[in-house]
Amino acid sequence: MTSEGLRAPADEARPASTVPATAAETSPDSPWPLHLLSEKLKAHIERAPAAWVEGQVIELNRRSSMCYITLRDVDSEVSLSLSVYGTVMDRVSSPLERGSRVVARLKPDFWIKTGRLSMQTIDIRPVGIGDLLARIERLRQALAAEGLFSAARKKPLPLLPHRIGLITGRNSDAMKDVMRNAALRWPAVEFEVREVAVQGVSSVAQVSAALAELDAHPLVDVIIIARGGGALEDLLPFSDESLVRAVARAATPVVSAIGHEADRPLLDEVADLRASTPTDAAKRVVPDVSEELGRIAQARAALERSIRVLVHRESESLANLRSRPSLARPEGMIDVREADVERLRSRARRSTSAAVDREADAVLHLRERVRSLSPQKTLDRGYAVVQTPDGHVVRDPSEVEAGGALRVRVAGGQFGVVAEDEPVPGAAS
Repeated sequence: MTSEGLRAPADEARPASTVPATAAETSPDSPWPLHLLSEKLKAHIERAPAAWVEGQVIELNRRSSMCYITLRDVDSEVSLSLSVYGTVMDRVSSPLERGSRVVARLKPDFWIKTGRLSMQTIDIRPVGIGDLLARIERLRQALAAEGLFSAARKKPLPLLPHRIGLITGRNSDAMKDVMRNAALRWPAVEFEVREVAVQGVSSVAQVSAALAELDAHPLVDVIIIARGGGALEDLLPFSDESLVRAVARAATPVVSAIGHEADRPLLDEVADLRASTPTDAAKRVVPDVSEELGRIAQARAALERSIRVLVHRESESLANLRSRPSLARPEGMIDVREADVERLRSRARRSTSAAVDREADAVLHLRERVRSLSPQKTLDRGYAVVQTPDGHVVRDPSEVEAGGALRVRVAGGQFGVVAEDEPVPGAAS
């Protein structure tokens, strides 16, 4: 019998594995062994790549060749325990201490026996002031390229805010300075105060939440974010990108009053107005009541002078108008027009008379011409007109029969005659 034949019955007798292939297939009746879960977790975690993270050292404990560090996020209440070999710590340029800001390259590691997750630190480096400034400068350039710092998008402050939103530290001098100086300048001013952490890991979240709340408040006309200066590390929250973008999105004008002249945080760049100190912010947000009263008095005096000058000028104009002949003796205009009418009437009468005389002479002349051409004038010269009884003028003797009746018209009248057939003596043949 072959060896394969010997092993075959054994393989057939071995029961198939009942362990589920995946976690989703496990059940109370078919669980995983604990070591299998631990092995799978370890395999999954080891596939995660190493990552650089940033944080602040809040605990540091060195024991011979190992160092144990608790690192906290710079903006949130999140912490993580690190395991650092002594050789890695020896490469650090300057000794670390509590409060140091560092960047570390971490690789997660899972211990199967104890089920503990540890963060192995491959490299760790302190973040110096120069690194922070360089990082802020890079962010400044990136946000400026987006136009967040453009003067065109900055909103004007209200001339006289009724209520001021104030975001500042709890019971801080900055809050007192703003409220005191604003009240001295304009006693009727009102405040909507939000006391928040202005440094530390929770600063960005609290300031952003207060900003959103005041921006949504219907009575808040302007918002002041105030802090009384501080070290660069303390002012880092005011250069946080999320806070800068929150200020850029705000519909209400925002005034930055951080009070740090040496290294300006990015909040100063994105705010609608930058004040050098909280006191300066109060002076620039509300007007001085005494100055405004003085301006009102000046404006009132200028208005009174203008009215007096206007009344005097108009009075002189009215006097000049009243002194004109047309207003001093209004009937003079009628007299002038009456004389014009009389002159025109006389001219029309003369023109009409002359025209009538001319036409009368023309009529007389025509009458004489007509009379000189009339038959009566011919009769007056001794001629006669012979007519038949029916009125026909006799022009030829052949038109008259002998013994026929005729009428003869002379200058003095007419008479009847009888035609004869004998020629009249002396008549032309």
